[in-house]
Amino acid sequence: MAINRKIKRQGLPETLAESLRERILNGEFREGDALIQDAIASEYDVSRMPVREALRQLEAWGLVVMQLHKGAVVSSIPTEQIAELYELRAMLECDLLERSIPRLTDAQLANSLAILGELDGSYKSRNFADWGRLNWEFHRSLYLAAERVQTLAVVQGINLQTARYVRLQLLLTRAFKDAEQEHRHLLKLCEQRDVAKAVSFLKDHILDSGRKLLVALRKSRTAAAA
Repeated sequence: MAINRKIKRQGLPETLAESLRERILNGEFREGDALIQDAIASEYDVSRMPVREALRQLEAWGLVVMQLHKGAVVSSIPTEQIAELYELRAMLECDLLERSIPRLTDAQLANSLAILGELDGSYKSRNFADWGRLNWEFHRSLYLAAERVQTLAVVQGINLQTARYVRLQLLLTRAFKDAEQEHRHLLKLCEQRDVAKAVSFLKDHILDSGRKLLVALRKSRTAAAA
């Protein structure tokens, strides 16, 4: 039976975009899937206009591409570009952390610890819908004290593009324990205000995650093409 996904009318295009984004990130819509406007409008019980606006927002986020005769299609990021995104993450996030640590307050670190507790809980319960969001919230909490608004916005955009692949990596490799331990060690270094070690560890954490992701993604794409 078809599911009727009614949503609030206030901020309809934005709410619709958020819902579709989550469905892309959790793998319900896969790379290459077409997002048909009429079908989405019927499913959510809305007109085509907010659907069009929502799809434009998804395109701006890099989650869909508009193709002639097909409309909106869930984007596929080549592995070389994913590697580039992780290299950008390492460069920008390490700069943010280096600037942030000397200014981090005990209250901010306590907030980071609370977010990390939620993230660890989502790993244990296999609540993968929250992995990307909580992972970003944890990292973001460590960078906020840098007060680099534009850099943080760029990094958030990169994290949004790679979030669906992070979920895939964790599902394929079952590396939950490693992720949990690495996050806790990073937080400990921040609490010790050891800038050099924290920045070095963060760089290794991001780049190693990128390498593991590429291995898992290549296997997944090869299997899907077979």
